[in-house]
Amino acid sequence: MIDPIMKKYAEVLVNYSLELKKGDELLISGTMVAEPLIKAVYQEALLAGAHPIVLANFEEQENLFYNLASEEQLNYSSPFTRYLYENVDAMIRIIGNYNTRSLSNVDPEKIKKRNLANRELMEIYMERAARGELRWNICQFPTHADAQEANMSLAEYEDFVFRACHLDKDDPVGFWENLGAELKRIADYLNNVEELHFKSQDTDLKCSVKGRKWVADRGKENYPGGEVFTGPVEDSVEGYIRFSFPGIYQGKEIEDIRLTFEKGRVVKASAARGEELLHSLLSSDEGAKYVGELAIGCNSGIETFSRYMLFDEKIGGTIHLAIGSSYPETEGRNKSAIHWDMLCDMKKEGEIYADGEKIYENGKFLI
Repeated sequence: MIDPIMKKYAEVLVNYSLELKKGDELLISGTMVAEPLIKAVYQEALLAGAHPIVLANFEEQENLFYNLASEEQLNYSSPFTRYLYENVDAMIRIIGNYNTRSLSNVDPEKIKKRNLANRELMEIYMERAARGELRWNICQFPTHADAQEANMSLAEYEDFVFRACHLDKDDPVGFWENLGAELKRIADYLNNVEELHFKSQDTDLKCSVKGRKWVADRGKENYPGGEVFTGPVEDSVEGYIRFSFPGIYQGKEIEDIRLTFEKGRVVKASAARGEELLHSLLSSDEGAKYVGELAIGCNSGIETFSRYMLFDEKIGGTIHLAIGSSYPETEGRNKSAIHWDMLCDMKKEGEIYADGEKIYENGKFLI
């Protein structure tokens, strides 16, 4: 029997987020620990008349790969996976970790090579999504490991996830439709802005967004949603920023990240811990030194930093930048093998100016 909260979760994912219809081919991927939600999504997809395909990873699979893979295997890109990315109508990736630190001792250069091998797959994925040919979603199944990472018990973490997704409400779809309308209002306003200026503690950053499109994340591609985002003009980012929350990359933590930009490019980077990984990520390719995404978090249901960006980047009163690949739907043009988000708190001394006018202060929009 499927747990009622998993059924409710799956119903929102299948019918609201992915809008599956009869005949759609759906790729469901995740770890075996997330089986309860995988099973619930599979059931709802069948009820919708779709054709679900399941690809599940076993415990320690990635760790085994990085420990044993040859150079040829690190650089291999599967034609089978490519076929799926090029042909399915929808994809959902269900996150659920056995061990969030299983890759802590993996050589960053191996991770970089793997990212480069899969760069073309990432571009296919993003370009098809931008053209409206591929509907996709990333969501979280609560596990003991993810709860531990968030410094919570499993019960506390389950409550955190369900509140963040607003599944505690009688009508979560109605909530997302209302929030989506508000996010669209903000995005429509920002679509008429040419320059943004961000100020916070140890942060003074300017960029142009002229000609770029702001997108309202209404819980369609990420669940939960709750942000507005765009791709800044690539060579326009100037100034410096301190990311007040740790940056997490494949379970590895980088603390107190500080970046300085000139003509859009990172010219100085430091971290109190994990600086080697930071520099490895920035050297993935030339595009990794530029900002691919700029976003403002607006989800009031997320108040606690969980060390997982699916939730953290939506925290109300924060902004985040992603180095690397842009989302094509924003008209961003940066290309890279990576897309990595870093989070900055704006609730204390945080200000955003749009074309010289203050529109945001201490975590709240003024418009």
